[in-house]
Amino acid sequence: MHLSDFDYGLPPERIAQRPIAPRDAARLLVVNDALEDRLIKDLSDMLSEGDLLVFNDTRVVPTRLGGRRRGAKVEVTLHKEETADTWRAFARPARKLKRGDLVEFAPDFAATVMDKGEAGEVLLKFDCPGETLRGRLEQFGAMPLPPYIKRGKKPDDQDRHDYQTMFADKPGAVAAPTAGLHFTPELMNAIGRKGIGHVCVTLHVGAGTFLPVKSETIAEHKMHAEWGGIDAATAEAINRARANGGNIVPVGTTALRLLETAAREDGTVRPFTGETSLFITPGYRFKIADRMLTNFHLPRSTLFMLVCAFAGTARMKAAYAHAVAHDYRFYSYGDACLLSRGEAP
Repeated sequence: MHLSDFDYGLPPERIAQRPIAPRDAARLLVVNDALEDRLIKDLSDMLSEGDLLVFNDTRVVPTRLGGRRRGAKVEVTLHKEETADTWRAFARPARKLKRGDLVEFAPDFAATVMDKGEAGEVLLKFDCPGETLRGRLEQFGAMPLPPYIKRGKKPDDQDRHDYQTMFADKPGAVAAPTAGLHFTPELMNAIGRKGIGHVCVTLHVGAGTFLPVKSETIAEHKMHAEWGGIDAATAEAINRARANGGNIVPVGTTALRLLETAAREDGTVRPFTGETSLFITPGYRFKIADRMLTNFHLPRSTLFMLVCAFAGTARMKAAYAHAVAHDYRFYSYGDACLLSRGEAP
């Protein structure tokens, strides 16, 4: 398979710059053998009693920082926590940074460049650890919005609310699990009244969200590892729902990837704590997920490859063409689709 196999055309005006309010007023494209235009607030009508929604409860950390190195401006976006005081980050301009350089973000808040990697990546050691560093990031950091959301110099205060799901609990992500952005307490109440369950897993969304696929042969692409966890009670709830005939419905690609990482060959989920770099492309055999809710993804991205693997490449290209033609809103703050499993080709 080649990168060009996962391309599609998208007019720039289809890229959402703000979410719809209320969140559950977003549009929902139901993708089966046919296509159906609905709204997110109709989701309970699309699912059945006994089905189980699986959310990602990661919380986005405001990891975009502006600083100075010997007077020159530097911008960094932290993307992976290595230790309590050390993060991997993308830096601009990275080429001028050297090992040992001190980058100052505010009085008494600085980091030392410990190492340099590829694609503008640096390893930063901060002068404060753990909870103190979390507090400084909340005070001085901005939300690490993707570059297709335009905000001038930096994201605004509204994004601190808009770019978190209602399930956000465990800090560690540098991008939101955006399918979860559509949910409201009212929608969750409607889902519960229908007898549809829900559980939360944790996957701290990391660098893979930011990095494009550069190799034309997609098998050569290397996914960055992301930390995730599924506790024993959650694994048991998933297995019980499946054994009782319910559909397992991950909300977003992050929840799906974590479930598939923790899946056994017999179609059950084990408790899991650790990193995953699972790269799902057409031909992958899904073990857990029966349906999935997800936003519309960038062309030539690992996420578009994943939904093609899940629902079928031809079906997804037709669905995206329909979404473009019918003015759906794309990407993080955009609309969503509900997918059923299909054949990959």
